[in-house]
Amino acid sequence: MTAEHRDVVAVGASAGGVEALRALAAGLPRDYPGSVLVVLHVPREAPSALPQILTRSGPLPASQAADGEELRAGHIYVAPGDHHLLLLDGHLRLSRGPAENGHRPAVDPLFRSVARTRGRRAIGVVLSGSRDDGAAGLAAIAARGGVTVVQDPADAFTPWMPRAALERVSPDHVVPAAKIGGLIAGITAMELPPQGPAAPDPLFDAEVAAADLLPVTSDHLAPPAGYGCPNCGGSLFLVEEDPIPRFRCRVGHAWSPESLLDEQAETLESALWMALRALEEKATLSRRMAESRPTNAGAARFREMADDAANASTTLRGLIARLGSTAHPGDIRRSGAPDPV
Repeated sequence: MTAEHRDVVAVGASAGGVEALRALAAGLPRDYPGSVLVVLHVPREAPSALPQILTRSGPLPASQAADGEELRAGHIYVAPGDHHLLLLDGHLRLSRGPAENGHRPAVDPLFRSVARTRGRRAIGVVLSGSRDDGAAGLAAIAARGGVTVVQDPADAFTPWMPRAALERVSPDHVVPAAKIGGLIAGITAMELPPQGPAAPDPLFDAEVAAADLLPVTSDHLAPPAGYGCPNCGGSLFLVEEDPIPRFRCRVGHAWSPESLLDEQAETLESALWMALRALEEKATLSRRMAESRPTNAGAARFREMADDAANASTTLRGLIARLGSTAHPGDIRRSGAPDPV
């Protein structure tokens, strides 16, 4: 029987991730026999130069992943914008499945698909980034016997993704980005002892299927959570509770608690600004009505309406200022600012 090796590397990054990815690529040897799959949070409509950057940064060629492409050794694959990158049956799959934690591409779907298809042959790597995408997926890789690597938060430009991963799992390695490439090469070189297949997990399989846009409904697999999905307004279901809850709606949008709170804060702030705009329009229109008929008996009523709306507007501005945002200091964009690539 041919010895198995951990030869499929799934990497997730967000804000500050380009430099970390460059360092990782630079540390891989020219004859690395594994494959590297990369998800970097990028704006959905923006083209990415990340494949060219990584090709220049290290000895391995990098390219944007293509749907249906067969996985090759010694190559780096990068998820394109607005598509999840999955590994299914030895081939790459690009999917416009439901966003996870507000992202597409997202890290968790890639990690789950690699854990499902490669099991203990998988290596999961979480690099610099904001929020907590990748933590649940890294736990899936660990549960299937894969190796978990987290960039040292002190070394990360944006430490929140590494910190979230450390809260979720006890990783096998916590190292600076510059040491990850060599570490991966050493892990891949070690032979794995024989082992039987992993036990089936219906929820795990359903989540991978959801990312591939297959018709799976979470309500058959999980209890209602009592919250609404910020993406589609549907009910959220509690797909995981221990140690950290996760939520998924009927059509597949998935949320960690932190990402859900951030998105709820965005929705709430948007609603408050809409209310503020409506109040100021009411105050302006009421004043005009009062000024247009100064001797009319209704002028006093319009002035009173204008004053009430103006007072409410002042109160609402103060409320918006006090509520602020749940985002971490240093976050720039709504979904965790990726580097411009």
